[in-house]
Amino acid sequence: MLVKFISLNLINFKSHRDLTVNFGERTEITGDNTKGKSTILDAIPWTVYGTDALNSKLDPTPVTYEAEETMVSLLLDVDGKQVLLGRELKKGKTKYIINEVPSKAGEFNEIVDQLFDKELFFSLFNPNYFFTLHWEKQRAMLLNYVTAPVNKEVLKHMPDGQALELQNLLKKHCLSDIEKIHKESKTKLDKQHIAAQSRTKTLKEQLEDLKPSVALDSLKVELAQLVKERNEIENVTDSAGDNNGRINRLQSKINSLLSEREQMKVDFQKLKAEEIQDTCRVCKQPLKDESLEAAEADKQKRIQEFKARYDQIVIQRKDLETELAGLDYIDVSEQLEKVREIQEKINPIEREISNHKQFERLQEQVNQAIADEKETLDSLNFSIFILDSIKAFKAKEAELQGEKVQALFDSLSIKLFETLKNGEIKPTFEIMMDGKEYKKLSLSEGIRAGLELREVLSKQSEIIAPVFVDNAESITKFKEPSGQLILSRVVAGQELKIEGVER
Repeated sequence: MLVKFISLNLINFKSHRDLTVNFGERTEITGDNTKGKSTILDAIPWTVYGTDALNSKLDPTPVTYEAEETMVSLLLDVDGKQVLLGRELKKGKTKYIINEVPSKAGEFNEIVDQLFDKELFFSLFNPNYFFTLHWEKQRAMLLNYVTAPVNKEVLKHMPDGQALELQNLLKKHCLSDIEKIHKESKTKLDKQHIAAQSRTKTLKEQLEDLKPSVALDSLKVELAQLVKERNEIENVTDSAGDNNGRINRLQSKINSLLSEREQMKVDFQKLKAEEIQDTCRVCKQPLKDESLEAAEADKQKRIQEFKARYDQIVIQRKDLETELAGLDYIDVSEQLEKVREIQEKINPIEREISNHKQFERLQEQVNQAIADEKETLDSLNFSIFILDSIKAFKAKEAELQGEKVQALFDSLSIKLFETLKNGEIKPTFEIMMDGKEYKKLSLSEGIRAGLELREVLSKQSEIIAPVFVDNAESITKFKEPSGQLILSRVVAGQELKIEGVER
């Protein structure tokens, strides 16, 4: 977009009762101090935005005389189309004019917003304005027109290992999300690794305490010999136990049969002495002869069965006594004592072998703990590697972006980032000329810096707009900016003079 000032008309604006400025491609405003040169500078942004050339509040009313109203109008040419903007202040109320038509504030501001971005307008119009902004605004304005390097371009300038890992991760997540994921992972894995180291150390200490003093093979050989010896003796004691157990069982059975025999003797006497009742136990009627005979026959039958049972018990007892007589009790107390002595030797060996097994299990736990610790450390190192790679990515991205921005300037040095002690890249913004900060530049150096900066903004925004250089007498040589140039110079003893010429 090409913007030109055609004319500016001031009525009762500060020191000017009635002044018209016709602009050329190059307009020179000269005169002694207090002749109103800077007032012309302020009148242009006051018309558009109601502020001075530094976007600050401005009281435009006359300072040396009284006037009922103040009015300024600016005729612009925007890409070949003329627009007349006017602002009037009367009795504290502001009136707006668009192409000589009274308008509302909203309509006026809408036209202005369509023409200019406010910060950009001031930066292009007044070379000093940009440097009054906070560094974050300065940085944002400049980077608004400079695209950041794409991921592929940054990765190309990084070490292969870092580039490959980030390239794979960037397929799923953006860089900031990758950083969040691995920061959280690092915090968690730091704790896990400390816990894993502690567990490995504890298990190793336990393993050292359990370390066997005798080789397992030797213990197994000694144990096998003792077990064989014990088993041989136990074979003897087991056989004797069977014999002695049989004797005990026979004696117990014989005693049981004897007790049963004695009881049967008592029961037999009772059976023999049992009388036959001659009356019915139920109805108490006398029994007939055949009933008495049947009762007697039943008693005799029971007596015979009792005798047969008794004889059977006697025979069974005698058989058992005969078998018992053929068995001798075997004394194995000496062998049992020997078995006890051997077992006392076996017990510590078995405990030692058990310790060997516990040692082996603990060794497996130690090996697993070492593997877990290594796996945790590998994961932790990977997250650290990714975070370091992200730092390297940001540093390279900052470097490449800085190079792209720096390539726009001839004499100015632009600093967009600074590296903190922890390696983090922090956004910043600093402008230097010949190694000096802007605030340390002389007036002429500051003007040249401002002109170079606004030229970059003009090219990047593709807006060619007028520039007003105040105190131009302090700068003797500078690169002509694009667009209309308005120069204000102090000439001692001279009245205000305005000359518009074509370049």
